[in-house]
Amino acid sequence: MSTCASVSRDLDEPISGTAATATTWLLLEQPGPWGPRALTSSHLDPALGRALEAAAEGTGVRVALIRRPGRHADPGTPAARQVYAAHTLPGATWLRSATITDPRRLLDLDLSALGRGEHRSFDRALDGGAHTGDPLALVCTNGRRDRCCALLGRPLAAELATSGVRGVWEVTHLGGHRFAPTVLVLPYGYSYGRAEAHTVKEVLHGVQEGRVVVEGCRGSSAWERPGQAAELAVRTATGEYAAGVLSVVRTENAVRTDGAAPRWEVTVAHVDGRHWRVLIAQGASLPPRPESCATSVLGSPARMDVVAVRELAPAALAS
Repeated sequence: MSTCASVSRDLDEPISGTAATATTWLLLEQPGPWGPRALTSSHLDPALGRALEAAAEGTGVRVALIRRPGRHADPGTPAARQVYAAHTLPGATWLRSATITDPRRLLDLDLSALGRGEHRSFDRALDGGAHTGDPLALVCTNGRRDRCCALLGRPLAAELATSGVRGVWEVTHLGGHRFAPTVLVLPYGYSYGRAEAHTVKEVLHGVQEGRVVVEGCRGSSAWERPGQAAELAVRTATGEYAAGVLSVVRTENAVRTDGAAPRWEVTVAHVDGRHWRVLIAQGASLPPRPESCATSVLGSPARMDVVAVRELAPAALAS
């Protein structure tokens, strides 16, 4: 049976520059089944879900639900829930955790501050602190949003958990169903598509070493899509895989007078002072196909094509 994920894979659709964007992730444990919009269609109080969605609007915070891998019959109201917050901007990355019994305490969070990378309200409101365990691997498994996430994501989450990988959670939505199974790794915030267990294990090992794995990487959630593709292009061109050393410092629309698809000039900076100018062009993935199993409408998903990567001389930076 053809699915959006199998079609995307067969067409070898590029995945660089397709990650969800969020400077900060806020994750709440919610066992049981999830609906298409899990914050308001799960066993979480929908009023709370709507309030969290409204509070996060425009802050750079993305709120999602998580649950342990395995069967998801309704266990009743959990006595305790795990909460995580992770800020993904290079040089200011952190991962905090807390355990709560009343999820309404999340309404006491200052989400604007969390989006800016300030974790004091998380620690104060939830009695949280620095996460000292293994990095997190969040596998999208919400089949009510797209069946590929369940068909491909749930077996991956189960395989990782049963093989002894710690820090594995199922998550409600990471975007890009057609790249299932999709995985978000925290604290660095890199997303991966068409993931296999051995790749996720290598990614997590890399996190522990302070290293970014670019194989299967969709990009860092800290950047918009052109920046995601540009950063990965610089890593590939230079062989620089250390985490936290590259930042997208400028994204400018390239002037077009021919009515063609958008282009961007993205400046990527290294902590050692080097800079690169990356030209990104928006292309269309052809032929048209459903972008999700939840729709029959044909579309041509936008793709981020790397046109050129050029290291800038110091004199060019001053101009």
